Amino acid sequence: MSWARTRQGCGPSFPSGIWSPTVRIRTAAALAALLVAGLTPLTLTTPASAAPAKHADDFNGDGYRDVAIGASNTMVDGKITAGAVVVLYGSSSGLSAGKRSVITQNSPGVPGVAEELDQFGASLASGDLDRDGYADLVVSAPNEGLGDYHGVGTATILWGGKSGLSGGARVPQPDWVSEGGGYAIGLAAADFDGDGDTDLTVTSRPTTRVFDGPWKRTGAPAREYDIDELGSTQTVFAGDLSGDGAAERLYPVGVTGDEGGAIGYLRWTGTAYETTDLPTADGDQGAIGDVNGDGYGDLVLGNIYKGAHKGGEINVWYGGPTGPDPTQTPVTIHQDTGGVPGKGEGDDCFGCAVSVGDINGDGYADVAVGAQNEDVGGKRNTGSVTVLYGSVAGLTTAGATSYTQATAGVPGTAESQDWFGTAVRLVDLDKNGKADLVATAEGENDAKGAVWVLRGTAKGLTTKGAKSISAGAFGLRGEVNFGWPIAQ
Repeated sequence: MSWARTRQGCGPSFPSGIWSPTVRIRTAAALAALLVAGLTPLTLTTPASAAPAKHADDFNGDGYRDVAIGASNTMVDGKITAGAVVVLYGSSSGLSAGKRSVITQNSPGVPGVAEELDQFGASLASGDLDRDGYADLVVSAPNEGLGDYHGVGTATILWGGKSGLSGGARVPQPDWVSEGGGYAIGLAAADFDGDGDTDLTVTSRPTTRVFDGPWKRTGAPAREYDIDELGSTQTVFAGDLSGDGAAERLYPVGVTGDEGGAIGYLRWTGTAYETTDLPTADGDQGAIGDVNGDGYGDLVLGNIYKGAHKGGEINVWYGGPTGPDPTQTPVTIHQDTGGVPGKGEGDDCFGCAVSVGDINGDGYADVAVGAQNEDVGGKRNTGSVTVLYGSVAGLTTAGATSYTQATAGVPGTAESQDWFGTAVRLVDLDKNGKADLVATAEGENDAKGAVWVLRGTAKGLTTKGAKSISAGAFGLRGEVNFGWPIAQ
């Protein structure tokens, strides 16, 4: 089953029949009994002299940024859709299949057991939670069951260290257990209040939860609380829109009659969080980076919903001292915008994946846009990635370039149902000061999936030396759908 394509929105949804239509809730006492067996985390001492990791994704502390990719449909020890995470470690030569970790709930020290339909790896977030100098990875299993309750969901912290990720601890559950609640459907990790510690937010169907750092190796945060007024939400992303060192949080929330949902951001004022609504914003995929170089992060939203341009679009909301001004008119770019390759077509899904990073090292953040359903050479749903460049005037279409598996120098062959551009990430893997493009195609090789890397240069992306690594290189089995998500 190709569950990741069952809804028109962005990212994975869940196979029909998994979520129970009836919600049952257990209290804290019952939850504690469920968590006793098999969920005891490793307890390690954090060095007193440790400093936070320089990069929120350097899991082995070697100075190179790493890439974590979900494969939540992976079969583990005969259990279908149990799920896995593949971590590719950066180096002076970029990524390779040989320098990697493949982690499941059956890996040593990881809490829990790989079970059918858990979907371990459906959401990912990274950051140095315990301030030991190594980035950690938070992994969701939104369909994990507890006791006889199905689809409760869990989140697991995998601890970074000199040899990479290993061991782990469970993120605390709420005081209730909700069947079908999908705890940890969405994750985001960043410093939300500017105190230097990495915080975490976890979404679910019933509520949204926030955990303040620093964390202990037992999985205990400094503080935790619910944001009940947000209601049910799935996606969350975070980044510094106001230039104050505290990351704003955005929770796109579904609204009846509005496919694009409601979007706003929570900003730390120094004493409390203040919510600002963006009433005309739509989309459930987003990324934040300084596109115009003014010192404030800019919000890039992917929008494929009703009212968007045919085939999808991206909208850029420029940041400021208090975040994006809700009265501004965002910049809108689609495949029929002058200078953008291609043509807007019904279900291209242009904007189903977005990422922000400085490809050419000019100080302006650039944007990668996935269009996983783009047709190429008569082949359906082959997929493409379009790169747009930042400038002092903001995001521009000058030099915009589209990449597919039919592009010269890109490994592979453009085939139907590849979904190239399923997920994208712009990240400097080799420490040359220029972001490389990491793109996945979860349908490649009969839904096994694959990842591509194109290097950033002073002239932009180059296909020279482009790499492709298939899910088969990692020993993943089943209908893997390797490639969603990439931890941002």
